Amino acid sequence: MAWNNWTRKAAATVGSLALVGALAACSGGGAGGGAGAGGEESTAPEDIQVGVAMPTETSERWIADGEAVKSQLEEAGFEVDLQFANDDIPTQQQQIDQMITKGDDILVVASIDGTALSTQLQAAADQGIPIISYDRLINGTENVDFYVTFDNYNVGVQQATSLLTGMGLADEEGKRTDKKGKFNIELFAGSIDDNNAHFFWKGAMDTLKPFLDDGTLTVKSGQTKIEQAATLRWSQEEAQSRMEDLITAHYKGGKTQIDGILSPFDGISRGIITALSNAGYGKSIEDGLPIISGQDAEIASVKLIDDGVQYATIFKDTRKLATQAVEAVKAYAGGGEPEANDTETYDNGKKVVPSYLLDSDIVVKDNITSLLVDSGYYTAEEVKAGQTK
Repeated sequence: MAWNNWTRKAAATVGSLALVGALAACSGGGAGGGAGAGGEESTAPEDIQVGVAMPTETSERWIADGEAVKSQLEEAGFEVDLQFANDDIPTQQQQIDQMITKGDDILVVASIDGTALSTQLQAAADQGIPIISYDRLINGTENVDFYVTFDNYNVGVQQATSLLTGMGLADEEGKRTDKKGKFNIELFAGSIDDNNAHFFWKGAMDTLKPFLDDGTLTVKSGQTKIEQAATLRWSQEEAQSRMEDLITAHYKGGKTQIDGILSPFDGISRGIITALSNAGYGKSIEDGLPIISGQDAEIASVKLIDDGVQYATIFKDTRKLATQAVEAVKAYAGGGEPEANDTETYDNGKKVVPSYLLDSDIVVKDNITSLLVDSGYYTAEEVKAGQTK
């Protein structure tokens, strides 16, 4: 949304002109910050409160995101109103309503359901409050100003590539090897109401398609559509239950080999591993567990990778994502617009949302230290213990 449009909308509400003046006077700064409006009396960042709505505290990943965004905003001088919604849509709706009522000036929102916040975001827009969609695209509304995320299609490519690499069908660069044979795999997807799940799925399926088409890979269950493979709310328990059903119905209760499983999230991976181990597939890859992918580099799964249980995960450095969200806040606070590096990909059904995309990395046993420990994301002791301090 252009600054002039934000000003126009804010002017439509009583008292909003004062907010615009305050925000326009704050310095943007940093990578991606747009030019300030200039000429206004300087207003300190601590006079701006940023509402940060995160989906849940049940996932290690979202706790880290919330803490990273909050700490970086506070370091920049902003007041922060951080809320977690426990994966409950009405709770998140109520939290955002309260943020607007309390007078939060800018909102950073990681939605539970990307289609469920239209009423709240309209209310925010009526108050001239910029909305930054965080990692999960908010759909079905024009009232989303900017999107910070990772290259989610490429995350799916990386998930599938790690699966193929672990099975020996591709090298570390994703190029096909000359290994022959027929391999059984199963497919898991994320929550169908999360826009990212569709990008992950498309990236992964486009990568696996040549191997499925020529018969190198076979999905014995026949469940090759995202609706069949979806895991509501990314639930570990639901993933375990579905894997148990697949083993019973298509793998003779554990007597037929499964060579690989596409998993889009570490929690889902751990549920899959539990089901497989209980069915007699072993306690490690060496003992017979299939190659299993993942995402988010959760510490419990990093330990499983280090122990040879889970094969890989995708590392999305939440510190970098938080930094981009903060830069977007600074840009709006300074009277400008955040810098986008993608203005074509993310159509939410009402508009193409300008976005900033970040890169991710495939983590396997051999690069845990270089990617996660040397970067300070985890310590070696945390990896060994499988939990953070």
